[in-house]
Amino acid sequence: MTKPIPDGYNSITVHLVVDGAAKAIEYYKKALGAEELFRMPAPDGRLMHAELRIGNSAVMLADDFPEWTGGKARTPKALGGSPVVLHCYVQDCDAAIERARKAGGTVTMPPQDMFWGDRYGKVQDPFGHEWSFATHKKDLTPEQMMAAAKQAMGG
Repeated sequence: MTKPIPDGYNSITVHLVVDGAAKAIEYYKKALGAEELFRMPAPDGRLMHAELRIGNSAVMLADDFPEWTGGKARTPKALGGSPVVLHCYVQDCDAAIERARKAGGTVTMPPQDMFWGDRYGKVQDPFGHEWSFATHKKDLTPEQMMAAAKQAMGG
């Protein structure tokens, strides 16, 4: 019997639209250790759909097809940015950020210890998507986090 949620997929799966999906796949392999599962090219060579595995998560991506969306481009670069941040828990935040930078990303927030108990930083990939990386360093209660946030924000 067909499963309503296929094996290897979570309830929410990221689906990125990029300008240059084939190049993005190569970047994500170098920067994030992605494994390419498959790609489905359109007749003109753009990718209609591709799937990667990053850690234990599936990530889907495609080139932009404005002709299929009423002429509207949907990439972060075409839109002037994206309000979405893709969050990755990793074993070593500093190493993950350095790997993404060396592969061509831009560090937008250097790694630092944060009031909520994570070491955390961010990188913008060459396609305009922002990725945050965190390594959980200490368990805190909500009350401890609020007190640390207040102190961190000068309150």
